[in-house]
Amino acid sequence: MSRLSKEVWSRLTNERVQGETLWARRAAPDITDRILAALDAEGQRHLLVPLESGDTDIKDTQSRGLGVVTRELVIPGHGAGRYLDITCFDAAGHDAFDLIGGELTERLAAERETASKIVVGVISKWRRFWGQLPRQMLSREEQCGLFAELWFLNSWMAPRFGEVEALLRWRGPTGARHDFEWVGRSVEVKATTSTRGHLHRINGLDQMAPPENGDLFLFSLQLREEAGAANSLPALVAVCRTRFERDTDILSRFEAILAQTGYSPAHEDEYAKLRLRIVKQGLFAVRGDFPRLTSTQFSGGVPAGVERVEYEINLGGFMYLCVARQPHEAAGL
Repeated sequence: MSRLSKEVWSRLTNERVQGETLWARRAAPDITDRILAALDAEGQRHLLVPLESGDTDIKDTQSRGLGVVTRELVIPGHGAGRYLDITCFDAAGHDAFDLIGGELTERLAAERETASKIVVGVISKWRRFWGQLPRQMLSREEQCGLFAELWFLNSWMAPRFGEVEALLRWRGPTGARHDFEWVGRSVEVKATTSTRGHLHRINGLDQMAPPENGDLFLFSLQLREEAGAANSLPALVAVCRTRFERDTDILSRFEAILAQTGYSPAHEDEYAKLRLRIVKQGLFAVRGDFPRLTSTQFSGGVPAGVERVEYEINLGGFMYLCVARQPHEAAGL
């Protein structure tokens, strides 16, 4: 992911800004002239996107430390016109602001969308992550786990139940016991890159315990790390954003849940290096002799002093419990 050069801001700092004048320079002149970087008299940073006659006005004050308004401006050296003014009110957000500017630059240069649509999409994407930079990256295991949840959300849940209901059922990141929950059903999602077998790590004695009034399923996604693979976590996130962007409320909910997983677009360049091939997927009914441990199996209770139980299961010998290998077969959900 590109970012604006710090040099553009240092050059603007040396200019004398007075009153309400915005002193501006092209933010990335070697890429596009459709975005300006500007400073005001208080030293606040602005990104200015000139609008054409058919572009929609925008006013967005939902993001803490970041605002977007449509203004008629006279910019010295750049003329008068209607601009989208994206303002950074918090110096702590300068790094994120440069990343936002970099993404805006790339999309504006592509000239595939209107300026208004581009700004709305980029600001919506970053709103939930504003003020959270720098942030620790997800581990490799966490990246694969999130990939599996998003794969199940996009490929299995949304086509069957619709975008709104699918998002309402994605509850793991908000602290629920299982990754997807609704009346009468729960689904735990697991990913594995193991070459030793169909192995999954189970965290705790409650993870494979069914809901009080319903059935539990395990969705298993077997992955391989391959440099030439087509899939990556950022690419799948982008697919989901495209699916949900038709409704701003749905997209906002998706971004909120995504933020709770610990994912940040600031690390997308690094996440994109993990390329994944789908080897096998399947939905398993957790019943009968499904391999699992639960607290009910300890007749006298969990031994004193045991605070956490983690174990691995191998589903290689339990394929008869697989009720669906492709989304269209999942009639039991």
